[in-house]
Amino acid sequence: MAANKQEIIEFLAQEFSQALRKNTIEEITPKGAQLLYRVDQDDLRPGQTVSGPTLMLVADFVLYVAIIGHLGLIKMAVTTNMNINFFRKPDGTRDIRAVCKLIKVGRTLVTGEVWLYSVGDEEPVAHVIGTYALPQKS
Repeated sequence: MAANKQEIIEFLAQEFSQALRKNTIEEITPKGAQLLYRVDQDDLRPGQTVSGPTLMLVADFVLYVAIIGHLGLIKMAVTTNMNINFFRKPDGTRDIRAVCKLIKVGRTLVTGEVWLYSVGDEEPVAHVIGTYALPQKS
């Protein structure tokens, strides 16, 4: 059972509130999601670029949001794999936009791809393929 944007925000506020501190869910689409991550000084590495761990955090979160948008409010879906390719230096003065599309939704695993952009730039800064394991139904 799919969940809409408001249901997801309320669920996350209750179960995973820290994830909403710097993320704004912009859109839930069929088998996808888009969000905006607010970059601040804590996200930067030397050279005033957004750090790799920050980009991985954003990609992991938007993938989870896309999954719960498609399948419903699942608490215990967990990341099992993440592969990231960094293309260019993300501008540390701009927020990060994450666009996710689910590629394969199975009974036990969901795989999706995420494109990460510095806001205002058409060229992606990174591309991620990630897989989540779904909890076993009893």
